[in-house]
Amino acid sequence: MAVFVLDRNKKPLMPCSEKRARKLLEKRRARVHRRMPFSIRLVDRCVNDSVLQPLKIKLDPGSKTTGIALVRESAAVDEDTGDVRTTVHVLSLFELNHRGRQISEGLTVRRQRRRRRRGNLRYRKPRFLNRAKPTGWLAPSLQHRVDTTWAWVKRLTGLAPITGIVQELVRFDLQQMDNPEISGIEYQQGTLAGYETREYLLNKWSRECAYCGARNTPLQIDHIHPKAQGGSDRVSNLTLACRPCNQQKGAQDLNVFLAKDPKRLARIQAQVKKPLKDAAAVNSTRWALFQALHATGLPVTTGSGGLTKFNRMRLGIPKTHALDAACVGSLDALSAWKKPTLAIKATGRGSYQRTRLNAYGFPRGYLTRQKRIKGFQTGDLIKADVTKGKKVGVYSGRVAVRASGSFNLQAAHGVIQGIGHRYCQVLQRADGYGYSQLGTPEKTPNFVRPAIPPRPEGRGLSRKI
Repeated sequence: MAVFVLDRNKKPLMPCSEKRARKLLEKRRARVHRRMPFSIRLVDRCVNDSVLQPLKIKLDPGSKTTGIALVRESAAVDEDTGDVRTTVHVLSLFELNHRGRQISEGLTVRRQRRRRRRGNLRYRKPRFLNRAKPTGWLAPSLQHRVDTTWAWVKRLTGLAPITGIVQELVRFDLQQMDNPEISGIEYQQGTLAGYETREYLLNKWSRECAYCGARNTPLQIDHIHPKAQGGSDRVSNLTLACRPCNQQKGAQDLNVFLAKDPKRLARIQAQVKKPLKDAAAVNSTRWALFQALHATGLPVTTGSGGLTKFNRMRLGIPKTHALDAACVGSLDALSAWKKPTLAIKATGRGSYQRTRLNAYGFPRGYLTRQKRIKGFQTGDLIKADVTKGKKVGVYSGRVAVRASGSFNLQAAHGVIQGIGHRYCQVLQRADGYGYSQLGTPEKTPNFVRPAIPPRPEGRGLSRKI
């Protein structure tokens, strides 16, 4: 993983390798600027004395996790064909885990307690429709996804010379899948024909056969209401089936085919109407995130989810959130992608509420009036050098403070309780995020795209995935 480098005026320079950063620190030509992500600051160089290369941030927004990749692009002309080939070199990989679910649950608890208190006010004047929402308003759990992604883009632009942003604007283009005429014949018969639909169905039907539940087997697209009986190619009429189930069903109606299995029939009918919550969250925030990124002043380009999957499978890249981000947009090759990923978990900055309430809204306990104890705060990254007692040793991790001065330390191998504050030293103050290192992914076999049989009308969906 690349190490971020700043000059003596805290201006971003080109990232360097861990070995070079270690040598600069040993020779005292640099100082540690930040632990996570690890950054150093040179003491003898300015940005005017360095040669910078253009870097880009690639984003794969998700409902629970957003993939972030810091890359450098290079172009070369193929001598045989004369085409320009774009190679993306991966410098750093990140996975940003959101906490939208915790925010939603917290708001629900607050709403219930508020209703309990107001239930005693019998003569309170009713208030309806007096809280108009501004244009572009998003729910707090959705706005959190936009804000945290934008915050990390701003943080990375302060650590590296970023010249552009690439965002996967939409995961599933539902409008285009329902009405292929929106983009014309190029979308229907081009290289990416059917990719948006395949990815959508794989997520909606949990990558298993709808009729028998088979997994890890080649799946085919099947029409719930058969085309022979007037069924359409709309995405709401499509499901996934293994080859035996697809052939056995044939042109039968779903009610006839599953007449002896009413439970599975009811489950499929419910799944057809069930929306993708994660996809809906991404679609709700995509334009808000695009506008927030555009406000940074950097050029923002976009790509679709089908193009991302096509690049990943064509190059044999394993599926992770960070590597999906590296595959966003147009590229011909991806290099140096076998890197560890820094997992960033949004933990928040604590609670303003210092009184714990029970399910009925009555106090059940109290927190300390101040968050900082003995110079430490919950979430700080610390180093503890215990010299005596039962816990002799050197530990590092996030701390949970207590009013007594005896802290808990979340280390790599578990929680260590009862660490005295006198043994602790702050490495990095709490910034609302927790950090951990993920392993290096392995390469997967190259994907061979199945042939799409021609159809008389020149449109339609491939039968295989």
